Amino acid sequence: MTAPQGPGPLHRVAVLALPHVIPFELGIPHRIFGRARSADGAPLYEVTTFSTHPGQLIPSDADFNLYVEQGPEVLATADTLVIPAAHTPDSLYERGLLPDELADLFTHVRPGTRLASICTGSFVLAAAGLLDGRPATTHWHWARRLQDLFPSVRVDPEVLYVDDGDVLTSAGVAAGIDLCVHMVRRDFGAAVANDVARRSVVPPHRDGGQSQYIRRPVPEPQLATTTAARAWALGRLHEPIQLRDMAEQESMSVRSFTRRFREEAGVSPGQWLTQQRVERARHLLETSDLSIDQVSHEAGFGTAQSMRQHLQAALGVSPTLYRRTFRTGTANPTVSPNTST
Repeated sequence: MTAPQGPGPLHRVAVLALPHVIPFELGIPHRIFGRARSADGAPLYEVTTFSTHPGQLIPSDADFNLYVEQGPEVLATADTLVIPAAHTPDSLYERGLLPDELADLFTHVRPGTRLASICTGSFVLAAAGLLDGRPATTHWHWARRLQDLFPSVRVDPEVLYVDDGDVLTSAGVAAGIDLCVHMVRRDFGAAVANDVARRSVVPPHRDGGQSQYIRRPVPEPQLATTTAARAWALGRLHEPIQLRDMAEQESMSVRSFTRRFREEAGVSPGQWLTQQRVERARHLLETSDLSIDQVSHEAGFGTAQSMRQHLQAALGVSPTLYRRTFRTGTANPTVSPNTST
């Protein structure tokens, strides 16, 4: 798969290291954005970690401290600001108050900067008033607290991440990976994002609307799974696939299969099939010369109109605009899943 060539200067990502930051989540943007490459192997992002107290040791929530050289001045040229989770300060999580140093930090953010949070980093955005009236998410354990402290925020405790255009929020831990891969896909297309996912050994796409908290994520050994049915379906996305056909692959009733599938995948079989077909369509639009009608057939949508409706619902753009954006080598970061075309 050939990645589109990124034009112009690198997309600059600034990552905020707060006191008692969670190291895993702090490292996610570097791992994901830092692996994004153009067709000729050139990096597409420049990632910089900064703190409100540059040059000082910052305690993490692990058994080591961090030394960060850069300060808020990096925000003067940042295209994206990412705020990972940190276990401080209490005034933020208990009373919803933004410390003065963080309030001052946002004065350095230039207009048009994309904002993103991982896990409880959403509390910082909410306390700064940047989530007022917007949909957002956070780790399921903290969702009720976020809603209570900031009633004007439309908190969704179920989803992996929320893309609201210039402000994005994710659930905890691994959902931060999903969010960053999603932003790469939004900036430079599915081909680049899939390459990053392969390099990082993570799933190439988990839809933001997927449930973040599945009570039984790994089936008990004695129970049948739906793995074979999913593999079977992926091999024939271009064909009509009925729910009963998938259930038969596991020798289950439709009712039992549907329940087990949702327990394992976090979405219904129908939602999963649509997600896979959208991903297949994106891949073909980026990497093939097939016509829109041919792509719709190969992706299993049947008609170009059906594919257009599904891509518009999932991405906010038409198949033609998606191909023009991500196949010509002039990837346009302003085209987002919330842009109507």
